[in-house]
Amino acid sequence: MEDRDTVLGKALAILRAFGPADSVLPLAELVRRTELPKGTVHRVAGDLVHHRLLDKTAHGYRLSGGLFELGLRAATERTLLELAMPFLQDLYERTHETVHLGVREGHEVVYITKIGGHRQAKAPSRTGGRMPMHCTALGKVLLAYAGEDEQAAVLTGPLERRTPHTVIAPGILRRQLARTIETGVAYEREESTPGLLCVAAPVLKPDGRTVVAAISVTGPVGRFRPESHETAVRAAAAALGSTLARRGR
Repeated sequence: MEDRDTVLGKALAILRAFGPADSVLPLAELVRRTELPKGTVHRVAGDLVHHRLLDKTAHGYRLSGGLFELGLRAATERTLLELAMPFLQDLYERTHETVHLGVREGHEVVYITKIGGHRQAKAPSRTGGRMPMHCTALGKVLLAYAGEDEQAAVLTGPLERRTPHTVIAPGILRRQLARTIETGVAYEREESTPGLLCVAAPVLKPDGRTVVAAISVTGPVGRFRPESHETAVRAAAAALGSTLARRGR
């Protein structure tokens, strides 16, 4: 959590007050969410507007394009996305279902990109968004290849039940993670969102044990059979891993 005694901490608290569904937030709502004094929020928000991190509108404040520009300069994620995009596009052309690229940050999956067509299933994922690892195929892959300490931290912590199908029993999740190592894929079956199925595979370093990212394909119940896309997802992840290894050399 931010140190709100510093100017930077106050600025981060204001920026992080915006949720995925928020376009504009009034000053009063920023005060409520940050629990900072009104005068402080007004002053710091004004500085953020000056530096193009927020925009001032007639109804309040919104995140500015300056944040987008800074995000695009994140070297690791940018390079990963640039190298991954041809493989993700090929995977979409093969499946015509929603394709994701994600990385682990803490106990969550961060979605680096999302590719979907006109018939893509309605999903909570979004580029730059986060989801818990235990209820997503991407997350299970990333967690399976994480260290024992990271696994223990997730499995012994609170596991949110997002749907009636969410697996919250640590023992079952451990078995699923072990199975992921054996097969090279992980599944989600309506565990993050009702009506969604997903299969994911790891992007590994040459040692075959260190995970860099994960790729998944997602589709709706009734139309999508994740098992039928195992080979395609594995191939895309392996090809990206090989490309990253060559780039590293």
